[in-house]
Amino acid sequence: MTTLVTPNRVQMPQFVDALERGFNPNRMLGDRGRLMALEQAREAPDDYITLADNPQGLGPPIPCPDGSAVPRLPSILRWIWDGEFCGTISLRWKAGSTDLPPTCLGHIGYAVVPWRQGEGIATRALGLMLGQAKATGMPYVTLATREDFLASQRVILKNGGVEVSRFVSPPELGSEPGILFQIHI
Repeated sequence: MTTLVTPNRVQMPQFVDALERGFNPNRMLGDRGRLMALEQAREAPDDYITLADNPQGLGPPIPCPDGSAVPRLPSILRWIWDGEFCGTISLRWKAGSTDLPPTCLGHIGYAVVPWRQGEGIATRALGLMLGQAKATGMPYVTLATREDFLASQRVILKNGGVEVSRFVSPPELGSEPGILFQIHI
């Protein structure tokens, strides 16, 4: 059964193991994202856990692929769990608004470990995170995916996503073509 788990010290070794095996919770940064997460999980696990529940948006800026950094938004991050660590899913928002800065392409982002992809885990995890998003009072959430990432598009569509636009990400995020979806909650 897929559940969302708040990151914690007891289950941290499974997260570290997944990172060591190649899981990348931040593909936008390439392997740098994986290495940054691995370093933080090993060297400062309490900081990682603190930032996982961050509805005030406290903490250091978020790095962008071009090397710049942007202010951190209020957010929560959960581990996707199905008897073992399966991935991450996060919810980001701007207090009192559904608007996001141009460097944050969507309210929800997720990644599943490669060895568990294709099992419906992301679909179930997104459904669970929509319940948490509803608690923020937002009427809808947005999710963005690359144009060529068909698996992610299927996950979003299965959860009621509707395509709202096609875009090219800002230069800080690599100027990649993408699709923006909206899910009413």
